[in-house]
Amino acid sequence: MKRLALALGLLAGCVGALTAAPDGFNAFVWVHPDPKFGGLSGIDVAPDGASLTAISDRGVIWTATILRHNGRISGLENLTKSPIHKARGTGTPDAEGIAIAGNGDVYMSFEGRHSVNIRTRDGQTVELPRHDDFANLQSNSSLEALAIDTTGALYTIPERSGRMTRPFPVYRFNGTSWSVPFTIARRGPFLVVGADIGPDNRLYVLERHFTGWGFQSRVRRFDLDGSHETAILQSRTGQHDNLEGISVWGPLDRLHMTLVSDDNFRFFQRSELVEYALPR
Repeated sequence: MKRLALALGLLAGCVGALTAAPDGFNAFVWVHPDPKFGGLSGIDVAPDGASLTAISDRGVIWTATILRHNGRISGLENLTKSPIHKARGTGTPDAEGIAIAGNGDVYMSFEGRHSVNIRTRDGQTVELPRHDDFANLQSNSSLEALAIDTTGALYTIPERSGRMTRPFPVYRFNGTSWSVPFTIARRGPFLVVGADIGPDNRLYVLERHFTGWGFQSRVRRFDLDGSHETAILQSRTGQHDNLEGISVWGPLDRLHMTLVSDDNFRFFQRSELVEYALPR
């Protein structure tokens, strides 16, 4: 199936292949021959839906222009890649979450050394101060989700809370220090893998559950104090691949949600872009 998708992408003269779009969503399989392509863990889509920035857990930032037909993704062009540099630590940066400020500064959250970096417009990379909790987060289960609000405050959430009955802490960085202004309930087996703050100034949290033979995804929405929890998506097992990144964009009366999957560099998985139109 993946070879077929690659062939279709090459024939179309773009990087990717369009898939069927049942049940109110449309999906696009993004393929590329570069051996470093894959492992996409975070995504940011421009407010007009015309371009994207995605990060890989193998240390690459990808950007692309989004081609659309009747509003649906039909291809990607102008693909660029650049390396992710961590301010501290060695080895390949395991980037998980991305948030882009209005001035173009790029924030990324990491596993390995549990931290958040800023890559400024002039190319400098700086690690932000760390909350005391970060040092004790679980290995390979830490700062998966990252979002930024209209004031420039950052929000990050770990993949695991440490216990099934313990809520997920939401860490907020005000430009100087971190705090935990609220938590969100841990419901069922789902774990946090992504987050975004939409144009409606609400927090969208992407969660994942591996059932043993496929993935389930869930998206919950909250006000920025953790109130008014609403489940807006829960997929069937196997409906999508390993969705790990989320971006909410568009005008307030026509919000869209774009999700990206991490193929773990395995031939039987896929890098998938999935889009839903959100209810008004």
